[in-house]
Parts: sequence; structure tokens; C-alpha cells
Amino acid sequence: MLPFPLLTEAVMRMLTAMLIGCIIGIDRDLHGKPTGMKTLGLVSLGACIATMCAQGFSMTLSNDADVSRAVQGIVTGVGFLGAGVILQNPRENRVRGLTTAASIWVTAAVGIVCGLGVWSVAFIAMILMIALLIVGRVAEKRLLRRWMDKPEDERQKYADVEEA
Repeated sequence: MLPFPLLTEAVMRMLTAMLIGCIIGIDRDLHGKPTGMKTLGLVSLGACIATMCAQGFSMTLSNDADVSRAVQGIVTGVGFLGAGVILQNPRENRVRGLTTAASIWVTAAVGIVCGLGVWSVAFIAMILMIALLIVGRVAEKRLLRRWMDKPEDERQKYADVEEA
């Protein structure tokens, strides 16, 4: 069993990771996305636990252990999880779920940071992520509306996709 101070530190890291993941997930829930509070809370918590295990729960929970392999595994595994929410519709030439997949990946990274005990980076990352999800959504809608108001020939001139 872990000594009480070490156990307290580990619990704080896990709670922080889970809380940050849940906060990020609330935004996804509010907008009807396939992942939400529970999913992103679990992703962040899992990344935190894996990172702490890679550190070996050393008596100081320091960053002396080589956690790079665990981080690499987390990032790869979560990448596959994110890939599961990406949908492609070739008939409409649309890909959906990229923002959700990216939010899963970044939430795992925040969990890794919590597992390492770098609180300031974790909270700043959460604030930046929430700001981007909220402000980015508004900006995208405005830009799209402005773009769609242009005549078809002008839009086609700047389109990335060439028609065959």
C-alpha cells in the first residue's frame, strides 16, 4: 500500500485529470457530439493512471522514471479511439467527427500532464481547449455564412477540391 502522502498526491492527480476531462466533455455533450463528459473524463483519468504507473509510483512521484514509452502508447491508443468517431460520407464529400477526435486526443494529453503533476499546464490547456471549442464554433459559423453568401463561381474559384 502507498504511504498516505503519496496516496494523497496520486488521488489529487487522478481527480484533477478526471475533472478536466469532464469539463471538456460538457462542451461536447452540450453540442450533441458522440463523446461527452463521461468519455473524456475516462480518457483523461486513464491517461493519468497510465502515466503514474509508468513513473512507477516512486516515493516522490517525481519525473525521474522514463515515461516516454507509456506516453507513446497512450497517444497511439487514444488515436485509435479518436479514429472511431470520424465518419466519412463520400456522397456529400464530407468528413465528420474530426474535432471530437482531436478533443479526445488533447484530453488524453491533459491527463498525461496531470499524471506528471504539472497542474498549471493542465489548467491552462483546459482553458485554451474550451475557449477554442466555443470561440472556434462561432467563428466557423460566421465564416461559413459569409462564404456561402458569395456567388457560386467565386466560391468555386477558391475551393480546395477540384471537380473532375
